[in-house]
Amino acid sequence: MGRAAHIHSAEDARRLARRRLPWMVFDYIDGAAGRETGAARNRAALDAIPLTPRILRDVSARDLSVPVFGGRAGRPFGIAPMGMCNLSGPGSDLMLARLAARENVPLGVSTVASTPLETLIEVAEGQAWFQLYFSGDGSGTFRLAERARDAGYEVLILTVDVPELGRRPRELRHGFTMPFRLGPRQFLDFALHPTWSLRTLLHGRPEMANFQMPGYAFDRTESRARATWDALARLREMWPGKLVVKGVLDVEDAVRLAASGVDAIQVSSHGSRQLESVPPPIEALARIRAAFGPEMAVFYDSGLRSGEDVLKALSQGADFTFLGRILQFAIAAAGEEGLQRLWDVLSTELSAAMAQTGRCSLSDGVPIAPEPVRSSARGA
Repeated sequence: MGRAAHIHSAEDARRLARRRLPWMVFDYIDGAAGRETGAARNRAALDAIPLTPRILRDVSARDLSVPVFGGRAGRPFGIAPMGMCNLSGPGSDLMLARLAARENVPLGVSTVASTPLETLIEVAEGQAWFQLYFSGDGSGTFRLAERARDAGYEVLILTVDVPELGRRPRELRHGFTMPFRLGPRQFLDFALHPTWSLRTLLHGRPEMANFQMPGYAFDRTESRARATWDALARLREMWPGKLVVKGVLDVEDAVRLAASGVDAIQVSSHGSRQLESVPPPIEALARIRAAFGPEMAVFYDSGLRSGEDVLKALSQGADFTFLGRILQFAIAAAGEEGLQRLWDVLSTELSAAMAQTGRCSLSDGVPIAPEPVRSSARGA
């Protein structure tokens, strides 16, 4: 198995990726807003949630699948939409799509994916949801939604937590832009990481593939501040499938979204990449679930690093979760083998945690944690 055999946790994948990726690319994937205290707060809040062991139950046959939108996903975690995944390594988008097909989980296809949305839903064998940013005056946004609809996507994820691009100093210090602008600093960085650089040169520079259509250009730094409730209503009217709104942390916003006819709310801080002072989304998850009871579909992403983290998110009210940058690290560390290896590690971690907490399935009603943890991480 080579390098993949050294991946025993998400942190192993991250450590190996850090060695292999150019500094600029690693810090783009790994970084968060400001001094990155927002990411640290969420990590502390996740660490503070207990999982209570239960004993003397027959947990020999465990089912890790969960219902999602009328179907059944093979795991309670899917693949979060991530921009420019091919920076992790050539063909990363396709590796993730193949994983989604094999494991029967949703692949979040980013607006700024490196591979056309039509190709990804085909490779994922239909297990793909399209993620949409509202940008500019919205004209290009709705054209992209129509294109996703015509390609066969049945789930649309509208990401609403980036009215302006967050400031991530690690990224800015490297002069990171898309497409790359090469100066002496970047040239040295690439030269010191020859394996990544040569493979990228061989396969071509990663591009934002979904904007290679007439009359539509996308600027990663463009303001998205004109996204409004009216824009959401228009999108709801034109989109025939399931509509998820991603980037929700406020209970009042969540309640209004439910009244607006969305099919699911995705609690997320965008990995703390947009606002340093963001509250821990794992704590917001518990409050939003309490506001709805079991009726509304509530998804979660941000900061999950293990199978136990996934179980904690489920304990706080998530119906389904999404994993992000750790999958890119696995690809950077050991390619498609590394990706599958980390997926299997996460699945094993979750299965073991289910056994420890007395669960044979993720919907059998056995309590996981005594109550939501909201305040123990304040000093982090």
